[in-house]
Amino acid sequence: MSQFSANLTLMFNEVDFMDRFKLASQNGFKGVEYLFPYDYPADDILQELNKNGLKQILFDLPAGDWGSGDRGIAVQPDRVGEFQDSVGKAIDYANTLNCKRITCLAGIPDPNEQADLNRQTLVDNLKFAAKSLNKKGITLLIEALNTIDVPGFYLTGTDQAVQVISDVSESNLKLQYDVYHMQIMEGDLIRTIVDNFNIIKHFQIADNPGRHEPGTGEINYKNVFNKINELGYDGWIGCEYNPLGDTVEGLDWLAVAERFATTMRTAQGRGTNLGFSCKSDA
Repeated sequence: MSQFSANLTLMFNEVDFMDRFKLASQNGFKGVEYLFPYDYPADDILQELNKNGLKQILFDLPAGDWGSGDRGIAVQPDRVGEFQDSVGKAIDYANTLNCKRITCLAGIPDPNEQADLNRQTLVDNLKFAAKSLNKKGITLLIEALNTIDVPGFYLTGTDQAVQVISDVSESNLKLQYDVYHMQIMEGDLIRTIVDNFNIIKHFQIADNPGRHEPGTGEINYKNVFNKINELGYDGWIGCEYNPLGDTVEGLDWLAVAERFATTMRTAQGRGTNLGFSCKSDA
């Protein structure tokens, strides 16, 4: 059965980053993820993980200068050396944190560069990263983002990401499927998940519009979770959403989802399809 991981970049940001691990654990999470760990010593993060009984589920490769607008550098031909150095840095953190998944953000290409060169740069960089990570038993993930939140981002749809994975042709390169981003860019969520389930190794969730908690928008998470469980997904689902208010006060949906998952374990054995609502019973 799948489990939910708290995204500490967005959740529990009422407190400083290093204090979020404790709050995640206190509110029932067993795993955490976030964009980047690199502002903090890996040993300090490991201490928080161990102290709070948490697993490090994933984080991202260094993505360039985030404050200046970079959203990854893998697609930029003039930054290949920087990209390769970033892979080594991520591996060092992953080894310390016992993290077995790392996400690569493709980035925003220079519109003045030739499209073929941008694409080949991405493929070559992903091949380099996947080979390097595979030596350490780490899965490399890529994800498509929406162009409303991230204008100009290179990977914008599932089919495009799947084709890149095929072209790279490394066994440990897989898809991170973000339900929120793909609702905006293409919809047709359940069919897309079913068609590509064999290469999806991580999910991330938020509702749309607003990127808030499941149940606050238009996405039918009842049906999405039903299908993910029906398919037998036993990985992690990252809660990458902006809390509508206080993080803890907005966790009612999670308690309902976890009760559903527990019941689903029994129902699957009987071939029963259960209903699910992201709304609290209260």
